[in-house]
Amino acid sequence: MNILSIQSHVTYGHVGNSAAVFPLQRAGHEVWPVHTVNFSNHTGYGDWGGPLIPAADVTSIIDGIEKRGAFEKIDAILSGYQGGPDIAGAIVDAVTRIKAVNPKALYACDPVMGNAKSGCFVSDEIPPLLRDKVVPVADIITPNQFELGYLTDHEVGTLEQTLEAVKAAQEIGPKTVLVTSVKRPETPEETIEMLAVDGDRAFIVATPFLPFKRNGSGDVTAALFTGHYVETHDAKLALKRTASSVYDLLHNTYEADSQELQLIESQDVFANPQLQFHVEEL
Repeated sequence: MNILSIQSHVTYGHVGNSAAVFPLQRAGHEVWPVHTVNFSNHTGYGDWGGPLIPAADVTSIIDGIEKRGAFEKIDAILSGYQGGPDIAGAIVDAVTRIKAVNPKALYACDPVMGNAKSGCFVSDEIPPLLRDKVVPVADIITPNQFELGYLTDHEVGTLEQTLEAVKAAQEIGPKTVLVTSVKRPETPEETIEMLAVDGDRAFIVATPFLPFKRNGSGDVTAALFTGHYVETHDAKLALKRTASSVYDLLHNTYEADSQELQLIESQDVFANPQLQFHVEEL
């Protein structure tokens, strides 16, 4: 599979394309990264160096890819953290142009806005752009539970509420929705869930909860699910593979007490997921 990945880049650590590209490559995909920022490190450190990439520069890179005749070879477009608000237009333009040449190409949007612990951490301009401009052209979205609620203006405290919010998201545009970091009243304290809905079919998987958070884990999750889904068109299998690889990555990072994801050290789990978790169809 050939995947065009439009998102942030950091030199130190693993978020955005720095988290997404290598796992996809180890899973057997060709990846063409286009960066929306070029930072020294992720912003969670509190300071960083480097620029936001202007939308015109992003489009210029897309133009160059088009001139190589590559649009017809693209199986999926993946987008994550968008940097400035002008990037939304560049992404939608790229998706529109690629699909005009290759209608089978799928667009997967990770609508990065925030999380339940930190709240919304992007510019106030970003969520409306995602909701009104970007998500409507997406085939797949990969929000966490907080972002799903924020995107759809729905409560997401229970499984039923989360499924209703997914339906609301599907009405905006995407057929396939992966919801990460799912917690509900009946979820045991020591577990956390992921939910994948593909059309009318819904699947859920529980993995052990690790008491820490590392930036970039959502980027890896979105990338792997996209790659597996585009390859197989099987949401259940994509969820099973993704849950396996991401849990093992996080477990390795936790055991190493590392501030950054142990991406390179965990590379075998991307190439050969253990498939150790049961996926239930709801």
